[in-house]
Amino acid sequence: MPSIALNKEMNIEVKVRLIQKGDDEPVTGSEYSVRLYDKDIFNDDFLGESVPDEEGLAKFLFSQGDFSKPIKLDKKPDFYFVVYKNKQQIFKSKVMSNLDLSDVEEFIMKEGEVIDLGTFLIDTH
Repeated sequence: MPSIALNKEMNIEVKVRLIQKGDDEPVTGSEYSVRLYDKDIFNDDFLGESVPDEEGLAKFLFSQGDFSKPIKLDKKPDFYFVVYKNKQQIFKSKVMSNLDLSDVEEFIMKEGEVIDLGTFLIDTH
């Protein structure tokens, strides 16, 4: 798939699940927040912030127009996320460069595309 969505106004949902290292319990609670970015050559695009739900799932909803540039230097997104506990960074994922969305996306009629980045073990202590 050459780009995220054919329609730049279509919703894109990115989700990531966070599990505590050691006890395999979901990372949840208002003290945690997760920020999603698209890495770019000059400035990374901030795509949103989410508090993980009771299952440790953080979701981000945006449209392709929120991070597409008029000059297309990069056709595929380079997502990464940062986890904070009480506003202190406790985890930063690796950059998922040139993400081939056909491997991770699911199209949901009338909702848009859903991209699951997977489950990550986080050391919360």
